[in-house]
Amino acid sequence: MSISSAMQTGVAGLLANSSAVSTISTNIANANTDGYRRSFAQMVTTASSTGEGGHAGVRAVSRQNVTVEGSPRLTGVTSDMAISGSGFFVVSRNPNETVAANYAFTRAGSFTPDADGNLRNAAGLYLAGFRYDNNGSLGTVDRSQFSDLQTVNVGDVTIRGEATTSISVQGNLPADYTGPDSTAAIDGQPLVTSQEFYTALGAAQRVEFSWLPSTTPNLWTLTIAAEGVDLGSVDITFADSGPTAGAPLTYSNVTSMAPAPAAFSFDTATGLASLTIDNGTTPQVIELSIGTPGEIDGLSQFSGAGVTVAGDIDGYATGELVRYEIDDKGDLYGIFDNNARHLLYHIPLAEVPNPDGLKLVDGNAYLTTQASGSFNLLGPGTGATGTITTGSLESSNVELAEELTRLIQTQRAYSSNAKIITTVDEMMDETTRLKR
Repeated sequence: MSISSAMQTGVAGLLANSSAVSTISTNIANANTDGYRRSFAQMVTTASSTGEGGHAGVRAVSRQNVTVEGSPRLTGVTSDMAISGSGFFVVSRNPNETVAANYAFTRAGSFTPDADGNLRNAAGLYLAGFRYDNNGSLGTVDRSQFSDLQTVNVGDVTIRGEATTSISVQGNLPADYTGPDSTAAIDGQPLVTSQEFYTALGAAQRVEFSWLPSTTPNLWTLTIAAEGVDLGSVDITFADSGPTAGAPLTYSNVTSMAPAPAAFSFDTATGLASLTIDNGTTPQVIELSIGTPGEIDGLSQFSGAGVTVAGDIDGYATGELVRYEIDDKGDLYGIFDNNARHLLYHIPLAEVPNPDGLKLVDGNAYLTTQASGSFNLLGPGTGATGTITTGSLESSNVELAEELTRLIQTQRAYSSNAKIITTVDEMMDETTRLKR
């Protein structure tokens, strides 16, 4: 190796180690950056351009350590998300982005609503997801491209009301209200309860239950009305002994009072009533469950003060979003002021064959490259894909102690390469003096 070659080798060493110091400095600077992935400089020898043996320089090749996770830390913020396992959040530069080149991947899950309700992280990137329809279905979505994604929005979300289709009566009638000595039965004053239900337009109406005790022990007459219009009545006899004591024993004397197009029917074998309520162009039909004969799965009769009958219904009024929840499978549920809980978005995670081959861009985000392979948008918890933990953020995977140690080692290597240059300079100076 010539003196000039030694000089070039020393310069190459300085350049390679300065590149390594730059990488280490970047890691240290991002030690507290959520979702950051450390990079490192790998030294690679370079052969002489003349092919002469014994002369080898060095260069630094930057590599990323994307597959190693950072530890999660609790924040308590509902919209903060950390990924446990593999995968990346899909984000875009603009809300509801239509240009595929403006989508990227990130592990930084510090999403908060902006002024329009769009979830955006600290880097200004918008979270993308698949939107559920009103029936809670995603339909057919393309998971190999971005075209079916929308920006996740939790702003002014309203759901239309849904008509009630079933009411299940639950509760107890006081047994001591019936019988020949019962004042309530003798006076003929019914106990009245009501249950709210919802029309097809989401409006709230009420169905009324009139419970008339009889002087015959354990016999009640139930009259059902909707918005003040009587629909029908049925006699209910309760068992007073044996294993079915307190349960409905028989239903009898079914009478319809409903004016057309309203209607009333009752199945005495099952304890199910069908109520047709005239509250629209198309009457609303509701199935009413009183209780199966011989079983306490709805209405019962035991001794006690007063009537404690309530109803369990489906349907709901028109509602406004009050808060939202995200589960570990990436489903975002809206909680509305009408107590409804609806699926709004599915947040997929992007998977690539080689995460270390992704290209880092501004905002702690990544783009696919030929080395990383093509992406696929999978549901969290599907196969080897990670799950989502809300109320947490993933910390950087930088270990400060390791980086500082590498910084010392690199500084010494840099100093040693500088020593090569000063030594070669002295040798060249000495060679020049030989001529004198």
